[in-house]
Amino acid sequence: MSDKLNNLLRVTSWIAGTIVSLMVGFAMINKYIIIPNIPLLPVIIAGWVVIVTTVLNIILVIFKK
Repeated sequence: MSDKLNNLLRVTSWIAGTIVSLMVGFAMINKYIIIPNIPLLPVIIAGWVVIVTTVLNIILVIFKK
């Protein structure tokens, strides 16, 4: 594969993963994703952890370039 195509695939997969992570995090916070047999508070906290780490990842990628 050429370097351009490889970079395009890498960026595309990173963007897709970031969007999915944010969607899952917000769904956990807004109680759309409920895990059976686990109290609601740890699920909400896990949602916040997902969002904070995803935003941190975005910031680190921006400042890396």
